[in-house]
Amino acid sequence: MNAPRTARRLEKLLHPGTWQLSSRLVAVMLALLTVICILVGLVSYTTLSLTVNNQLDSELQQAALRTATFYQSAGTAARGPDPLNARATSAGQLSAVLSNDVVHYAGILSSDGTRQQLTLADADVLAQLPTDGTLGNRALSLGDYRLAASSAPNGDTLITGLPLAATEQTLSTLVVSIVLVSLAGLLALGWAGTALIRRNMRPLVQLSDTATRVSTLRLDAGEVALRTRVPDSAARPGTEVGNVGNAFNAMLDNVSNALLARHRSESKLRTFVADASHELRTPLTAIRGYAELLSMTEPLSPDGQTALDRVQEQSVRMTKLVEDLLTLARLDEARAAVVEPGTVNLSPLLMESVTDMQVASPDHQWTFAVPEQPVEVSCDADAMRQVVLNLLSNAAKHTPAGTVVHASLALDRGEAVLAVGDNGPGIDPGFLDAVFDRFSRADESRTGGTGSTGLGLSIVQGIVHAHHGTVNVSSVPGSTIFTVRLPAIPPTPKHPPRQPGGK
Repeated sequence: MNAPRTARRLEKLLHPGTWQLSSRLVAVMLALLTVICILVGLVSYTTLSLTVNNQLDSELQQAALRTATFYQSAGTAARGPDPLNARATSAGQLSAVLSNDVVHYAGILSSDGTRQQLTLADADVLAQLPTDGTLGNRALSLGDYRLAASSAPNGDTLITGLPLAATEQTLSTLVVSIVLVSLAGLLALGWAGTALIRRNMRPLVQLSDTATRVSTLRLDAGEVALRTRVPDSAARPGTEVGNVGNAFNAMLDNVSNALLARHRSESKLRTFVADASHELRTPLTAIRGYAELLSMTEPLSPDGQTALDRVQEQSVRMTKLVEDLLTLARLDEARAAVVEPGTVNLSPLLMESVTDMQVASPDHQWTFAVPEQPVEVSCDADAMRQVVLNLLSNAAKHTPAGTVVHASLALDRGEAVLAVGDNGPGIDPGFLDAVFDRFSRADESRTGGTGSTGLGLSIVQGIVHAHHGTVNVSSVPGSTIFTVRLPAIPPTPKHPPRQPGGK
C-alpha cells in the first residue's frame, strides 16, 4: 500500500522543480556549503601533503648523507661497513649497497634494533633505481618507501630509504577529519538553516492559507462576508513578504467593498422587480377581464374580434411573465419556494404532469417511467410540479412536432433523480453554459412554434436549489437530457405482520 506513496516521493525528489521554496533554498545552501567544504579540504590536503613530503625529503637527504659519510669511512676498501650501523639511523630506515649490480647489506632497521631482510623482489626494485640523486617512491614487501640512490667513491651505489607509512597515515587522518567535520557541519547547518528558513517563510505560508480560504468562498451571488485577511505578522510593510501581504489585504478590502456594492445593487433590483411584478398583476387582470367582457357584450367586426383576441393572448402571456419574475424575485430574496414543505411522492406527480402535457401538446410523443417503490422527497408539491411542468414545457417548445419526450424517475444512492429527455436536434454547445440564465433563448434550431420568455429554466434552477438539489443538462444531436437530483426520504422498512401467539 505504501509503494505508490514511496514512488511519488521518489519522483518528487528526482524533480527539484516540484520542491517547495524552503526545500530548494536549503538544498542550494547545502550545495554551496558542500562546494566550500570540498575546496577547503583540497587546499588543506594539498598544503599538508607538500609540508610532510618536504619534511620527509629533508630527513631522507640527511639520512643519505649520514649513510654516505659512514660508508666512506672505510676509505678505499673493496667493501665498506654495513650502512645500517651508521649513527642516528632511525627505526624503519632502509639501507642497501649495490656493487656490480649485486645488492649487499640490504635491510631495514626495526624498532627493536634488529635487521629485517628484504626479498629478492625488493632487491630487483632497488637495482633499478637511478643513481642521479633523484628521490622516488617504491612499493616494497614491507610497505611504501621514499628512496634515494647515490654513488660512493669506490663505485658502489648507496641506497637509503624512509617509510611513507607515517606520511600516508597523517594525510589519511586529515581526509577522515575533513569528511567527518564537513558532514557534521552540513547536517548542523542544514537543520539550523531549515528551521530559520521555515520561520522566515511562515508569512508566505499564512498568505497562501489565506488565499486558499478565499478561493473556497462563494462570491458569485448573495451577501458575501469577506472577512478573511492575512495576519498582521505577515502583512507588515517594509519587507518583501510583508509588502505582498499588505497588498493582498488591500486587494481583499477592495473586493469586499465591490461585492457589498454589488449586493446592494442586486437587492435594490430584486426589490424593484418584486414590487413591479406585484403591482402589474392587478392591471393585467383588469385588462384580461375587460377584454373578455368586451368580447361577450359588444358586437365586433371580424378585424376587431381578431385584435381583441390578440389583446387577450398578450395579456395572458404578460401575466405569465410577471408571475415568473415574481417567483424569481422571491427565490432571490431567499424567501424559498418551499412554503410548507412536506413529504411528496414524485411518481404520481410526474405521471400527472406528463398526462397534462399530452393534452397540451398532442403533436409530441410523451412517455414516462417510474419505479415500483415510492420516490419521496421533502418539498412543496406545487413548486415541484412547476419544476416538472417547466422541464416538459421546455422540451415541447424547443423541439419540432413528432419529437419523443421521455420523463423518468429513479433512486440513486439516497437521491431522487428526475430526468426529462428528448430526441430533438439538441442544444448548441455554445449555449449550454447559459441555458439556465434568465431571459436566455435557444437558437432557431430548437425553437418551436410557441414563444418563450427565457425564465422557465431559471425558475427550475431556483426551486431545485431552494430544495438543496442540483440540476444539469447534457445535450448532443438526438439526445438532450435535463437531470434533477433531490435528497430523497429513506423508505420505511415494511415489517411482516405479527402472527397471533408468535414472538
